[in-house]
Amino acid sequence: MEETSVKTRWFDTPWAALIFFTRLPWWRIYQPPQASYKAVVEFWPMTGWLTGGAMAATLFLGSMVLPWPVAVIAAIVVRLLVTGALHEDGLADFMDGFGGGGDRARILAIMKDSHIGTYGVLGLILYMMLLGATLYSLPPTVAALTVLAADPFSKMVASQLINMLPYARREEEAKNRTIYRKPSLAAGLSLTVQGLLPMALMIGMTGISWYLVIALPALVMYFLYLLMLRKLQGYTGDCCGAVCLLVELAVYLVVCSQQLL
Repeated sequence: MEETSVKTRWFDTPWAALIFFTRLPWWRIYQPPQASYKAVVEFWPMTGWLTGGAMAATLFLGSMVLPWPVAVIAAIVVRLLVTGALHEDGLADFMDGFGGGGDRARILAIMKDSHIGTYGVLGLILYMMLLGATLYSLPPTVAALTVLAADPFSKMVASQLINMLPYARREEEAKNRTIYRKPSLAAGLSLTVQGLLPMALMIGMTGISWYLVIALPALVMYFLYLLMLRKLQGYTGDCCGAVCLLVELAVYLVVCSQQLL
Protein backbone atom coordinates (compact mmCIF):
# COMPACT_ATOMS: atom_id res chain seq x y z
CA MET A 1 0.00 0.00 0.00
CA GLU A 2 2.85 2.32 0.79
CA GLU A 3 4.44 1.60 -2.60
CA THR A 4 1.22 2.56 -4.40
CA SER A 5 1.03 5.90 -2.58
CA VAL A 6 4.66 6.63 -3.49
CA LYS A 7 4.02 5.92 -7.17
CA THR A 8 1.11 8.36 -7.25
CA ARG A 9 3.17 11.39 -6.19
CA TRP A 10 2.76 13.91 -8.97
CA PHE A 11 6.39 15.09 -8.88
CA ASP A 12 8.08 11.67 -8.96
CA THR A 13 8.01 11.13 -12.72
CA PRO A 14 9.09 14.68 -13.75
CA TRP A 15 11.91 14.42 -11.25
CA ALA A 16 12.92 11.01 -12.60
CA ALA A 17 12.94 12.48 -16.13
CA LEU A 18 15.36 15.21 -15.06
CA ILE A 19 17.62 12.62 -13.45
CA PHE A 20 17.43 10.22 -16.41
CA PHE A 21 17.77 12.64 -19.31
CA THR A 22 20.35 15.03 -17.85
CA ARG A 23 23.59 14.68 -15.93
CA LEU A 24 22.80 17.44 -13.44
CA PRO A 25 22.80 16.15 -9.83
CA TRP A 26 19.06 16.25 -9.27
CA TRP A 27 19.35 12.91 -7.45
CA ARG A 28 21.16 14.67 -4.61
CA ILE A 29 17.97 16.61 -3.85
CA TYR A 30 15.44 13.80 -4.21
CA GLN A 31 15.45 10.19 -5.42
CA PRO A 32 12.10 9.10 -6.88
CA PRO A 33 11.03 5.43 -6.71
CA GLN A 34 12.28 3.13 -9.45
CA ALA A 35 8.76 2.68 -10.84
CA SER A 36 8.75 6.36 -11.85
CA TYR A 37 11.35 5.69 -14.54
CA LYS A 38 8.86 3.68 -16.59
CA ALA A 39 7.06 6.94 -17.40
CA VAL A 40 9.99 9.35 -17.86
CA VAL A 41 9.26 9.70 -21.58
CA GLU A 42 6.03 11.49 -20.64
CA PHE A 43 8.21 14.39 -19.46
CA TRP A 44 10.98 14.07 -22.03
CA PRO A 45 10.04 17.32 -23.84
CA MET A 46 10.03 19.10 -20.48
CA THR A 47 13.71 18.22 -20.05
CA GLY A 48 14.17 19.69 -23.53
CA TRP A 49 13.12 23.04 -22.11
CA LEU A 50 16.15 22.75 -19.83
CA THR A 51 18.69 21.32 -22.28
CA GLY A 52 17.45 23.46 -25.16
CA GLY A 53 17.32 26.50 -22.87
CA ALA A 54 20.93 26.01 -21.77
CA MET A 55 22.05 25.66 -25.38
CA ALA A 56 19.95 28.64 -26.55
CA ALA A 57 21.27 30.85 -23.75
CA THR A 58 24.85 29.92 -24.65
CA LEU A 59 24.20 30.79 -28.29
CA PHE A 60 22.53 34.11 -27.58
CA LEU A 61 24.80 35.35 -24.78
CA GLY A 62 27.92 33.82 -26.30
CA SER A 63 27.33 35.68 -29.56
CA MET A 64 27.71 38.95 -27.61
CA VAL A 65 31.21 38.21 -26.32
CA LEU A 66 32.60 35.52 -28.66
CA PRO A 67 33.00 35.06 -32.41
CA TRP A 68 29.85 33.35 -33.72
CA PRO A 69 31.56 30.05 -34.69
CA VAL A 70 33.01 29.79 -31.17
CA ALA A 71 29.61 30.48 -29.61
CA VAL A 72 28.07 27.71 -31.73
CA ILE A 73 30.70 25.19 -30.64
CA ALA A 74 30.37 26.30 -27.01
CA ALA A 75 26.59 25.80 -27.18
CA ILE A 76 27.00 22.26 -28.52
CA VAL A 77 29.52 21.49 -25.77
CA VAL A 78 27.15 22.83 -23.11
CA ARG A 79 24.37 20.50 -24.23
CA LEU A 80 26.73 17.52 -24.36
CA LEU A 81 27.76 18.28 -20.79
CA VAL A 82 24.17 18.71 -19.58
CA THR A 83 22.90 15.53 -21.26
CA GLY A 84 26.03 13.41 -20.92
CA ALA A 85 25.84 12.80 -24.70
CA LEU A 86 22.98 10.38 -23.97
CA HIS A 87 21.25 10.78 -27.33
CA GLU A 88 24.52 10.98 -29.29
CA ASP A 89 25.41 7.59 -27.82
CA GLY A 90 22.05 6.31 -29.06
CA LEU A 91 22.66 7.74 -32.53
CA ALA A 92 26.07 6.05 -32.74
CA ASP A 93 24.63 2.67 -31.69
CA PHE A 94 21.72 3.11 -34.10
CA MET A 95 24.06 3.86 -37.01
CA ASP A 96 26.30 0.91 -36.14
CA GLY A 97 23.37 -1.48 -35.81
CA PHE A 98 21.50 -0.53 -38.96
CA GLY A 99 24.67 0.23 -40.91
CA GLY A 100 26.13 -3.18 -40.08
CA GLY A 101 23.02 -4.84 -41.41
CA GLY A 102 22.05 -8.43 -40.93
CA ASP A 103 18.99 -9.89 -39.26
CA ARG A 104 17.12 -8.57 -36.24
CA ALA A 105 19.24 -10.44 -33.70
CA ARG A 106 22.49 -9.16 -35.19
CA ILE A 107 21.29 -5.54 -35.29
CA LEU A 108 20.22 -5.71 -31.64
CA ALA A 109 23.52 -7.31 -30.65
CA ILE A 110 25.53 -4.59 -32.43
CA MET A 111 23.46 -1.85 -30.84
CA LYS A 112 24.01 -3.31 -27.38
CA ASP A 113 27.79 -3.54 -27.87
CA SER A 114 29.50 -0.73 -25.95
CA HIS A 115 32.19 -0.36 -28.63
CA ILE A 116 31.62 2.16 -31.41
CA GLY A 117 32.10 1.09 -35.02
CA THR A 118 32.77 2.77 -38.34
CA TYR A 119 29.14 3.64 -39.03
CA GLY A 120 28.74 5.10 -35.56
CA VAL A 121 31.83 7.30 -35.94
CA LEU A 122 30.80 8.49 -39.39
CA GLY A 123 27.24 9.11 -38.23
CA LEU A 124 28.37 11.28 -35.31
CA ILE A 125 30.85 13.22 -37.45
CA LEU A 126 28.27 13.96 -40.14
CA TYR A 127 25.61 14.83 -37.56
CA MET A 128 27.92 17.23 -35.69
CA MET A 129 29.04 18.86 -38.93
CA LEU A 130 25.45 19.44 -40.04
CA LEU A 131 24.40 20.62 -36.58
CA GLY A 132 27.23 23.14 -36.38
CA ALA A 133 26.78 24.30 -39.98
CA THR A 134 23.03 24.87 -39.66
CA LEU A 135 23.36 26.82 -36.42
CA TYR A 136 26.26 28.85 -37.80
CA SER A 137 24.18 29.83 -40.86
CA LEU A 138 21.43 31.35 -38.68
CA PRO A 139 21.44 34.76 -36.97
CA PRO A 140 22.06 34.40 -33.22
CA THR A 141 18.51 35.30 -32.13
CA VAL A 142 16.92 32.97 -34.68
CA ALA A 143 19.38 30.20 -33.79
CA ALA A 144 18.59 30.52 -30.08
CA LEU A 145 14.81 30.50 -30.66
CA THR A 146 15.10 27.53 -33.01
CA VAL A 147 17.12 25.47 -30.53
CA LEU A 148 14.67 26.34 -27.76
CA ALA A 149 11.83 25.04 -29.96
CA ALA A 150 13.50 22.12 -31.73
CA ASP A 151 14.82 20.35 -28.63
CA PRO A 152 11.46 19.70 -26.88
CA PHE A 153 9.65 19.28 -30.20
CA SER A 154 11.99 16.51 -31.36
CA LYS A 155 11.62 14.75 -28.01
CA MET A 156 7.84 14.92 -28.33
CA VAL A 157 8.01 13.40 -31.82
CA ALA A 158 10.49 10.67 -30.82
CA SER A 159 8.33 9.71 -27.84
CA GLN A 160 5.63 8.55 -30.25
CA LEU A 161 7.71 5.46 -31.01
CA ILE A 162 6.49 4.01 -27.73
CA ASN A 163 2.89 4.11 -28.98
CA MET A 164 3.74 2.95 -32.49
CA LEU A 165 6.07 0.02 -31.78
CA PRO A 166 6.67 -2.58 -29.08
CA TYR A 167 9.97 -2.69 -27.20
CA ALA A 168 12.40 -4.83 -29.22
CA ARG A 169 14.04 -6.53 -26.24
CA ARG A 170 12.95 -8.14 -22.99
CA GLU A 171 12.97 -5.87 -19.95
CA GLU A 172 15.96 -7.60 -18.37
CA GLU A 173 17.94 -7.01 -21.58
CA ALA A 174 17.28 -3.25 -21.62
CA LYS A 175 20.29 -1.06 -20.87
CA ASN A 176 18.52 0.63 -17.96
CA ARG A 177 16.43 -2.45 -17.06
CA THR A 178 13.27 -0.43 -17.74
CA ILE A 179 10.63 -0.58 -20.46
CA TYR A 180 8.70 2.66 -20.91
CA ARG A 181 4.95 2.45 -20.44
CA LYS A 182 2.64 3.68 -23.16
CA PRO A 183 1.40 7.21 -22.35
CA SER A 184 -2.24 7.63 -21.38
CA LEU A 185 -4.48 10.14 -23.14
CA ALA A 186 -3.74 12.76 -20.47
CA ALA A 187 0.00 12.09 -20.74
CA GLY A 188 -0.24 12.35 -24.53
CA LEU A 189 -1.91 15.74 -24.27
CA SER A 190 0.77 16.87 -21.82
CA LEU A 191 3.48 15.69 -24.22
CA THR A 192 1.86 17.68 -27.03
CA VAL A 193 1.78 20.87 -24.98
CA GLN A 194 5.38 20.41 -23.81
CA GLY A 195 6.59 19.90 -27.38
CA LEU A 196 4.49 22.41 -29.31
CA LEU A 197 4.46 25.40 -26.96
CA PRO A 198 8.11 26.42 -27.60
CA MET A 199 7.62 25.66 -31.31
CA ALA A 200 4.62 27.99 -31.48
CA LEU A 201 6.69 30.70 -29.79
CA MET A 202 9.52 30.29 -32.31
CA ILE A 203 7.18 30.31 -35.31
CA GLY A 204 5.40 33.40 -34.01
CA MET A 205 8.65 35.31 -33.44
CA THR A 206 10.48 34.28 -36.63
CA GLY A 207 7.66 33.91 -39.16
CA ILE A 208 8.87 30.46 -40.25
CA SER A 209 6.28 28.49 -42.25
CA TRP A 210 4.74 26.23 -39.61
CA TYR A 211 3.70 23.51 -42.05
CA LEU A 212 7.27 23.03 -43.31
CA VAL A 213 8.88 23.02 -39.89
CA ILE A 214 6.36 20.37 -38.82
CA ALA A 215 6.10 18.34 -42.03
CA LEU A 216 9.77 17.55 -42.76
CA PRO A 217 10.64 16.39 -39.22
CA ALA A 218 7.45 14.29 -39.17
CA LEU A 219 8.48 12.75 -42.50
CA VAL A 220 11.94 11.93 -41.11
CA MET A 221 10.34 10.27 -38.10
CA TYR A 222 7.99 8.26 -40.34
CA PHE A 223 10.77 6.86 -42.51
CA LEU A 224 12.81 5.94 -39.43
CA TYR A 225 9.71 4.26 -38.00
CA LEU A 226 9.34 2.21 -41.20
CA LEU A 227 13.00 1.20 -40.98
CA MET A 228 12.61 0.03 -37.38
CA LEU A 229 9.35 -1.76 -38.18
CA ARG A 230 10.97 -3.64 -41.05
CA LYS A 231 14.30 -4.47 -39.40
CA LEU A 232 13.50 -4.74 -35.68
CA GLN A 233 9.72 -4.99 -35.41
CA GLY A 234 10.17 -2.70 -32.44
CA TYR A 235 12.21 0.09 -30.87
CA THR A 236 15.02 0.44 -28.33
CA GLY A 237 16.25 3.36 -26.23
CA ASP A 238 18.99 3.92 -28.81
CA CYS A 239 16.32 4.22 -31.50
CA CYS A 240 14.53 6.90 -29.46
CA GLY A 241 17.76 8.88 -29.06
CA ALA A 242 18.60 8.63 -32.75
CA VAL A 243 15.12 9.71 -33.86
CA CYS A 244 15.24 12.63 -31.44
CA LEU A 245 18.51 13.99 -32.88
CA LEU A 246 17.60 13.41 -36.53
CA VAL A 247 14.17 15.02 -36.16
CA GLU A 248 15.79 17.98 -34.41
CA LEU A 249 18.33 18.29 -37.24
CA ALA A 250 15.47 18.31 -39.75
CA VAL A 251 13.99 21.32 -37.94
CA TYR A 252 17.29 23.19 -38.26
CA LEU A 253 17.51 22.36 -41.98
CA VAL A 254 14.00 23.70 -42.59
CA VAL A 255 14.71 26.93 -40.70
CA CYS A 256 17.96 27.39 -42.64
CA SER A 257 16.20 26.92 -45.96
CA GLN A 258 13.50 29.42 -44.91
CA GLN A 259 16.15 31.99 -44.02
CA LEU A 260 17.54 31.78 -47.56
CA LEU A 261 14.16 32.43 -49.23
